[in-house]
Amino acid sequence: MTDVQAPSQPDVMPICGDDYPLTEKQQKLMALARQLGREKFAPRAAQLDRDAQFPFANYDDMRDSGLLALCVPEAHGGQGADYATYAMVSAEIGRYCGATALTFNMHVCTMLWSGLLSEDLEMTPEQRASHRQHQATHFARVVKDAAIYAQPFSEGGAAASGAQPFGTIAVKVDGGWKINGKKIFASLSDAADYFGVLCTEKKEGADLSRRDTLYLAIPRTAPGLTIEGDWDPLGMRATVSRNLIFKDVFVPDDAALMPQGLYFQAASRWPHMFMTLSPTYMGIAQAAYDFTLAYLRGEIPGTGPVKRRQFATKQIAVAEMFIKLEQTRNLFLRAIEDAKVDPSKSTRLRAYAAQYTIMENAQDIARLAIRTCGGQSMLKSLPLERLYRDARCGSLMLPWTAELCMDRIGREALYEPGEKDE
Repeated sequence: MTDVQAPSQPDVMPICGDDYPLTEKQQKLMALARQLGREKFAPRAAQLDRDAQFPFANYDDMRDSGLLALCVPEAHGGQGADYATYAMVSAEIGRYCGATALTFNMHVCTMLWSGLLSEDLEMTPEQRASHRQHQATHFARVVKDAAIYAQPFSEGGAAASGAQPFGTIAVKVDGGWKINGKKIFASLSDAADYFGVLCTEKKEGADLSRRDTLYLAIPRTAPGLTIEGDWDPLGMRATVSRNLIFKDVFVPDDAALMPQGLYFQAASRWPHMFMTLSPTYMGIAQAAYDFTLAYLRGEIPGTGPVKRRQFATKQIAVAEMFIKLEQTRNLFLRAIEDAKVDPSKSTRLRAYAAQYTIMENAQDIARLAIRTCGGQSMLKSLPLERLYRDARCGSLMLPWTAELCMDRIGREALYEPGEKDE
């Protein structure tokens, strides 16, 4: 395990606020993320966004610092971070480069799902023993080989939201599986060494079922896997999320990231596994607020020494941003504290509410920042217009889009499990 040393220089306020109780490990990991963000990620962000280029250098820095193994258990040489620690570290990264934080989520949460989260799920002794062997393989790739894992999810239909089986199909063959299908918006498509692919086992004579979902690590070098499509989006440009095409791709049995049937159990019993995109946007919201304060105080290089904080309209706008930010932060912190297997109804609804609030308020805080800072904030020489564009993407992201969160809150608040109208 890479020994994490807290930076010695003066620091900015943590994403959780300066009065939130943190463990020593959390303090060190979050301080490390802020240091990398300020010194490395932020100076590169504009060029990566402009060119829609993956942040390879940022990943080199995270590899060297041990952050790529954030959620790999300590027993396997990783940092052993839990869910809440991951969320706060990712939010810190999101303050400085949203695309790095969002892709970091895909990599780290592959380890989180296969590792800590899977420990809460029911398995047979045989499944548990097999999973232990597979875990050791995947963890070693990250710790020893600095392998990067992606988590392609979307297919263009309702599967990513949990409404139907995944259309990417796995057929059992000797020694493994044969995969056919397509994933779209596959972040890290230019960088991942392995793609953690969710697919549906096709059983002879049976309809496709979400209960038969498999979670398999497919190497980018696998014959039959191709990466295609242009990538020139509005925001999150440096994620480089192109399309993956699988044509008779063979995957061995030991490629499993979870045993057969375990993903369906996880999706039903560990709902916070689908909230892991939100820390990126918590970071973006904080960054938009931080920029606004610095700009109004005359502290942004290249914008002149003029202070604009004395105007009442600016003060009121900052107050509105602060209120939205604190509402967002507190719901975020409560939700990541709540994360566990088999949560109560109120905990599940709170997770939906947190996801919705973070995604919606991030873009609203960025909007207010541009309106408050004025014309210069729209210049690409400053980060605010990029924060605004990146923030606009959050509410669209599966599996918990803003609309799906609203739908689930309303439905689950009004209906108990099994209830229906006559």
